Amino acid sequence: MTTDGAVVSNGTFNGTVVAPQTKIALSGKVIAITGANRGIGLGIANSCLSNGADQVFSIDVGETGDDFAAVQKLYSSRLHAIKADVTKEETITTALDQIIEQAGGLHGVVANAGRTKHKPALDFTTEEIDQLWSINLYGSFYTARAAARAFIKQNVKGSIVFTASMASYRPNKRVPSAPYGASKAGVRNMTHTLAMEWAQYNIRVNSVSPGLVNTAMTYWVPQQPDWEQQLKYYGGMPRLAEVEELGGAYVYLLSDAASYTTSIDIPVNGVIGIC
Repeated sequence: MTTDGAVVSNGTFNGTVVAPQTKIALSGKVIAITGANRGIGLGIANSCLSNGADQVFSIDVGETGDDFAAVQKLYSSRLHAIKADVTKEETITTALDQIIEQAGGLHGVVANAGRTKHKPALDFTTEEIDQLWSINLYGSFYTARAAARAFIKQNVKGSIVFTASMASYRPNKRVPSAPYGASKAGVRNMTHTLAMEWAQYNIRVNSVSPGLVNTAMTYWVPQQPDWEQQLKYYGGMPRLAEVEELGGAYVYLLSDAASYTTSIDIPVNGVIGIC
């Protein structure tokens, strides 16, 4: 059912054949990505822009750096940064309203902002758990809800993509983090539930689960003395992913080629047996 109540059946819309999009591209689309000043989020932004996105906005609590400036220079005036705190829903709503006013619309939102901390479960403090869950879980929910309200208000077929994690499927044996894994499992559950709730508004909700990615948060991984041996043991591609290698999954889910794709998670994990 469409937002105006017209039923689409057998590939027709109000008696007119609906032609599915077969090209995976983001031409003309405005995309907002939380936590995109650096790391995975910036890699997603780069991928969106290289696949034709009209404008991409990073929504981040921090400052931009040299990496952001390099991507911004590459795409001239198409990459922007707006400050907001995902743990405070009103600031996300304000940021999305600002994007719509500035860019003339909003078509996709990636709830990517997150943090990690690895230590034994018995050693976690309440404050550390609250920090993980407030950003990874609550922040993702607030971002998605603000996005849904913005899409409904605009009457557009919006796409929401969460950044989950392979840790939501199984623990990292070497460096477990029960609170982190739980927060990302919650994100994957939200993906399915929100997809079910918001399909009536033509809003699609999906997620991507990265494995080990080469970012500032994983610098320590290849420094382990037995890292090479671990790779042989686990199997698969013997390296960490570069942030841009995740982009294809996000671009597909944000594109009109995925118009009938909702409530799924795409694992992007080259090292098969490890998170």
